[in-house]
Amino acid sequence: ERAESAEGAEGTEEAEEAETTEGAEATEAHPYRITSRVGIFRDTMFPHSRIEMTMKRILIIPVLMALLITACDTQQTANNADAQFERVAKSFIEEYLAMHPEMATYLGDHRNDTELDDVSMEGIQAAIDLRNRYLDSLNAMKVEDLNNTNRVDYGILRSSLEYDVFTYTELQPQVTNPMMYNVGGAIYSLLAREFAPLEERMKSVEGRLRALPAVFEAARQNLNNPPKIHTETAIQQNQGNITLLEVTLQEFIDKLPEDQRDDIMDLRDETVQHIKDYGEWLENDLLPRSNGEFRLGTTLYDQKLSFVVDNYMTRPEILERAEQLLIETTSEMYSTALPLYRELPQAQRALDESDTAGVIRAVLANLANDHPTNDNIVDFAKETLVETEEFVKANDLVTVPTEPVEIIVMPEFQRGVAVAYCDSPGALEEGGKTFYAISPTPEDWSKDRRQSFYREYNNYMLKNLTVHEAMPGHYLQLVSGNKAESPTMIRHLFQSGLFAEGWATYTEQMMVEHGFGGPQVKMQQLKMFLRLLINSIIDQKIHAAGMTEDEAMALMMERGFQEEGEAAGKWRRACLTSCQLSTYFVGNTMMNDIRDRYEAMKGDAFNLKAYHDEVISYGTISPNYLTTILKLPARDRDPEPAAASVAGE
Repeated sequence: ERAESAEGAEGTEEAEEAETTEGAEATEAHPYRITSRVGIFRDTMFPHSRIEMTMKRILIIPVLMALLITACDTQQTANNADAQFERVAKSFIEEYLAMHPEMATYLGDHRNDTELDDVSMEGIQAAIDLRNRYLDSLNAMKVEDLNNTNRVDYGILRSSLEYDVFTYTELQPQVTNPMMYNVGGAIYSLLAREFAPLEERMKSVEGRLRALPAVFEAARQNLNNPPKIHTETAIQQNQGNITLLEVTLQEFIDKLPEDQRDDIMDLRDETVQHIKDYGEWLENDLLPRSNGEFRLGTTLYDQKLSFVVDNYMTRPEILERAEQLLIETTSEMYSTALPLYRELPQAQRALDESDTAGVIRAVLANLANDHPTNDNIVDFAKETLVETEEFVKANDLVTVPTEPVEIIVMPEFQRGVAVAYCDSPGALEEGGKTFYAISPTPEDWSKDRRQSFYREYNNYMLKNLTVHEAMPGHYLQLVSGNKAESPTMIRHLFQSGLFAEGWATYTEQMMVEHGFGGPQVKMQQLKMFLRLLINSIIDQKIHAAGMTEDEAMALMMERGFQEEGEAAGKWRRACLTSCQLSTYFVGNTMMNDIRDRYEAMKGDAFNLKAYHDEVISYGTISPNYLTTILKLPARDRDPEPAAASVAGE
């Protein structure tokens, strides 16, 4: 959970769900208020005499009574099943939040803000036992007796628990991934959101600072031969934690009353020393013996992929489709680039126009000249947010939420994996802000590396990035999704990375289709789509086919037209994570497929804004569910859902 939390989502980190029959009988008033149709007897016959009428009534009474008794029994069974599931789900949530106080803070439950997760081997085993116990409870239920809403939440919960057990027992990050023990987010989450007075939040910070040595001790006991790149990244993040406490935390300490200020400063200084000691252990003890294999291998990769992409596509299917779209997208990119190429100064048009890659590269190089710097990247991102919001409203594309979004500089302890992320308020948090975090280049980067980075993230690319991360991408979708209603909070605790990334990349395409940013932004969007395709290719080839760094870099830079700095960062990310990079392509494929099927079904009655408002109203659930919720006609090959028994078909 910690290792992939900075990748955008997930925060969303990613329990995947299965297809069910939610919405089949939903009322127009609200899709979650399910009505039960007992049946109403209507005597449409006009009897020819009182005797015929009387006889009909006499004959009808036992039939009607039998129907009513059967309906009542069925309804009672359904009510009992729903009540049982809701009790189990709510009980699990209570135990889950108590066992994982860091996630509870993120979600907006602040009862255990002074605590950290127990990541000792005993704590890990308790987490496994919790999940297995509730899996037993779920497996004992008759899913067909649940209403449509609860069937969805049942599927989400079951597949999430199964994925967690698989992660703990097969992938074993507690043994192989030192990034799991990075607690910077657990401290920062108490500072970033003003959910309580500062004095109260700082008392929680004190509690977690006191609990921090136990996490480090667990790491020392648990970690055994991790991959070198994981330990190197953990060392970098650990240094960021020192900056978090010495710089970021100090800004909050300075605002405290003097008596509380002195106490926490002493504790802070003591904790910084613990972090430094832990860093020395990482560097001098763990790093020299970090010889583990970062590649998952075919078996584990395929098992994990089935959870992460909800069985929508297999590894060979992803590769075949991505490689074909790589060819098609390059062709579209050339068609978009050619008019821009012809507008370049004569000195920059030395290539033959039939040189597809050369024309694309020349146009991208020219666009890359307009780029931000470390000094103005955050201000420029703010301008792009205003621009994208105005465009969405002017074109009536989707309802824009009123909840605030704040663009911030990404905290140092979270850098090293992703360039940007969207952090929305937790589902249990009321009135919180959404943060759109942008990462400037680290201070120790060379001038050439910094230049390469900003040529990649030029002005036009940043506009497309803001579409993805904020408007109408992650920010809009997560704010809307957190309002989804259901008897339990399951769909809010276990959000789908497939939906989140599928929606965000779909909105990139949708915005340029409506003309946002002109051909300049379209070039960047197509380049991002190439990146999305290449992400899914290198993800599986690195972990299941032994792709080397040179091979991956060549693919990204030559076929994806990426700058060296971006490609180097993606290689690192692909080594640190697995399967998550494929969620962009698979999720995008699912969202486009659903849009196409829905539009074909509606015909002339299709309304784009109404469609967008509806698909994001059900929460951040696997797109597989939308097939049934929206009552779409079947496609050629619908997937076997991860929790197939909830499909109800």
